[in-house]
Amino acid sequence: MTEPDRPDPGAMSARRRRTRDRVLDVLDRHPTVTRAELSRLTGLSPSAVSDAVAALIASGQVTERSAGRTSGRGRRPTVLSRPDVEGVVVGIDLGHAHVTAAVATTSGEVLVECSQALDVDHRPEQALDLAAGLARDALNRAGHATADALGIAAGIPGPLDVRTQVVRAPSILADWVGRSPAVELSERLGHPVIVGNDADMGARGEQAYGAAQGLDDFLYIKASHGIGAGIVLSGVTYRGSTGIAGEIGHTQLPGATRWCRCGSQGCLETVVSIGAVRRQLAHVLSTAASAVDEDSLPPLVELARDPAAARVITDAGRTVGRVVADLVNCLNPAAVILGGELGAAGEPFAAGVRESVDRYAQPAGAQAVDVLSGRLGTRAELLGTIAVAAPARHGATFPGPAA
Repeated sequence: MTEPDRPDPGAMSARRRRTRDRVLDVLDRHPTVTRAELSRLTGLSPSAVSDAVAALIASGQVTERSAGRTSGRGRRPTVLSRPDVEGVVVGIDLGHAHVTAAVATTSGEVLVECSQALDVDHRPEQALDLAAGLARDALNRAGHATADALGIAAGIPGPLDVRTQVVRAPSILADWVGRSPAVELSERLGHPVIVGNDADMGARGEQAYGAAQGLDDFLYIKASHGIGAGIVLSGVTYRGSTGIAGEIGHTQLPGATRWCRCGSQGCLETVVSIGAVRRQLAHVLSTAASAVDEDSLPPLVELARDPAAARVITDAGRTVGRVVADLVNCLNPAAVILGGELGAAGEPFAAGVRESVDRYAQPAGAQAVDVLSGRLGTRAELLGTIAVAAPARHGATFPGPAA
């Protein structure tokens, strides 16, 4: 007789890790849950939840306490939660044209923030040096050393290869190709750094502190110098097989002919980016007697009070919404959260996106989705890095530096 196959211990271990990651992910998004709720939210069996919870309680990653008295004679229900961890974390936001670093508490309260303008796309070495310098400066001003940080996370304006954490997309961040921002920032700071795409970080920010709280399926659209989508499905950030999911700024539009930095013609971001919209606004607001310089224009939220400017901003929303409608058809999200400088313009931009989603998405999908301006404005990406850096929010969603 042949000996029956035995379970592979390595495979069992990997399965347990995935189960624990799913449990932790739910607990990171729901302050308190019962075991029954945890089973429903994860889709795991009660026995699998029980085994995972027991291991997480033993390791100190989860606590269990009484939820209060019952109305009858039965056992008092218990709830699970993540333990409070006191200390500071560091978040770093590298946009296309700026670098910002902040020190915050683990609950998300920003203590110190430092920022400086820089052409991040074409100066990667200087951008990483500046990011590390601003992080150290912020920590120093907050009265802490780098070693005091419980976690450090950063967002960059382009995709990372999910397998290696190396920048691989030459058409998006050409001067960063071959670099590993997580490794390089870790070396500069002498501390592990978690790095992700800025739109994904914006999604995490809105999920932790803003308009996406309590949502498990939503799109976060960062509409600024570039246009990207942070995609959250079943509570987990989706980045695709190699990490370039959500690069909607490089969707080609019919009739558009302007060359894009990616080497194609007619990409969405050549028509609707903060630079393109501000040029259109300067033209609309100029008069025969007084030309308006786009560099002197106030923020879009102020310009949106002008009826002519509001029409330009709404039209930009319609153009973005045409692309978003296809995502709504494919993914059936509960909400589309609008961020970046265009998203911060408020209702005129949101109204344009909503109009296109209602027109071009399948009726059932369009009816099911809310189109909302983000609550965090242009700070969503920074606050997202803070949420990712907080120890209670660590999980499988944003891997750390490659070994």
